[in-house]
Amino acid sequence: MNTDKPGKTSAKAALRRELLDARALLTKEDVTRAAAVLAACALDLPQLADARTVAAYVSVGREPGTRTLLDALRERGVRVLLPVLLADNDLDWAAYEGAEHLLPAGRGLLEPDGRRLGPDSVLDADAVLLPGLAVDGAGMRLGRGGGSYDRVLARLTAAGAHPALVVLLYDDEVVARVPSEPHDHPVDAVVTPAGARRFGR
Repeated sequence: MNTDKPGKTSAKAALRRELLDARALLTKEDVTRAAAVLAACALDLPQLADARTVAAYVSVGREPGTRTLLDALRERGVRVLLPVLLADNDLDWAAYEGAEHLLPAGRGLLEPDGRRLGPDSVLDADAVLLPGLAVDGAGMRLGRGGGSYDRVLARLTAAGAHPALVVLLYDDEVVARVPSEPHDHPVDAVVTPAGARRFGR
């Protein structure tokens, strides 16, 4: 479900195209190199350093890599939850038990093969890693537009849950301004290969 409104939709769509075109130019080596640096920077972020449960995702294609970070969190004893895409675009969750327990799923995604814990299990997270394409100086995130994480964020808000919201990006994806709507949520921190930036909430 796309919840963007018409005027903002075209601005968001144009920015998404621009950012995805830039990602398409990255080599496999670029992605691998950035993933190692991202993991190191993210692990030092206080929001993740103190977390006992982290809701994350498995990066695919040229997304900023999360796999090194997922394994490092798990080695620390952190409980890592990964999303399972439901037919209505909402997200269920399952525990990450290692790369060997990831299975190909729809839309080119990888999902854990373990027991489904229910959409509300994200409420247990101390931090949520959100996929994104950009973030601006106010912490507003541009997602892919599918609406799955809008539902997750709405669920957290409705329950009064306040996990740290963190997005992993490439350096040039921190932009001057992201078109935003009332339902959009600012993140608490962005991590790029150049380092982490916190937005003071």
